[in-house]
Amino acid sequence: MVRWARVDTGEAAARAKGFEHPMRIGPPSSPRIDPVGGSGAAMTARPKRVTVHDLAAARRDGRRITMVTAYDWPTGRLADDAGVDCVLVGDSLAMVVAGRESTIPATLEQMIYHGEIVARAVARAMVVVDLPFPLQHLGVMRAVEACARILKETGCQAVKLEGTAGQAGVIEALVQAGIPVMGHVGLRPQAVHQLGGYRLQRDGEALRHDARAAAAAGACAVVLECVPREIAATITAELSVPTIGIGAGPDCAGQVLVLHDLVGLSPDRVPRFVRRYADARATITDAVARWRADVEAGTFPGPDETLG
Repeated sequence: MVRWARVDTGEAAARAKGFEHPMRIGPPSSPRIDPVGGSGAAMTARPKRVTVHDLAAARRDGRRITMVTAYDWPTGRLADDAGVDCVLVGDSLAMVVAGRESTIPATLEQMIYHGEIVARAVARAMVVVDLPFPLQHLGVMRAVEACARILKETGCQAVKLEGTAGQAGVIEALVQAGIPVMGHVGLRPQAVHQLGGYRLQRDGEALRHDARAAAAAGACAVVLECVPREIAATITAELSVPTIGIGAGPDCAGQVLVLHDLVGLSPDRVPRFVRRYADARATITDAVARWRADVEAGTFPGPDETLG
């Protein structure tokens, strides 16, 4: 998943009016009781985890699925506290966290490192970790070994795999190994050079073929990225598993966005399909600037922040 064509966000901000929170999957999040230290301290309340069965039930019952990215403990905790159904540790961390031009540089070790941190932060949502390039193309056993490491070493509940119908055999092998898999078709950021850039994918027959192959191989859901609304709606109607759209219109069974984009942490521009719900970057920049000014003026720390 990638932060696609970047445009000004004024239009997106205007569309934010009238937003209603979608129905959540599973029980509402329970209040957390944080440990206070020492033997016999209060234990953290653990709400029921969202599972692949909950996603299937949501598809069957017509409930919308929500998924956002997270790359560290604070964002994982924030996403979970907000009540989203799935938290994706995406290979987009190469762009969002590391400032790279694409997702291709993300490594297996990086995905495991960030995935383990996020999985510890998330109590309720289903945690999904991306399989980075090029592991799904190096043979079935290499992919199974890599995904087994991800599942075992991070504590996540599923992996996500970009690919065409040619990777259906990999998905099938992963499912047979007991590893839940989300497929990802349409714009595949790991194949950005082959696709000629971050472009809307319009080949309806190829997209339908890829999505059907992923579902038939056992994928628990299929992400549709940068697909025209009509094609996404057709695929959603054809599949028995949920589709999760990003830049694929409102007819998908669920939606996913990069958290940094939707809360306004991304610098300057975001994809056209993003709606910003906050301007966190401006808020944080202003807070740091005011702190700097207080330090320079000698008013921080004051009596309330001084120990002793």
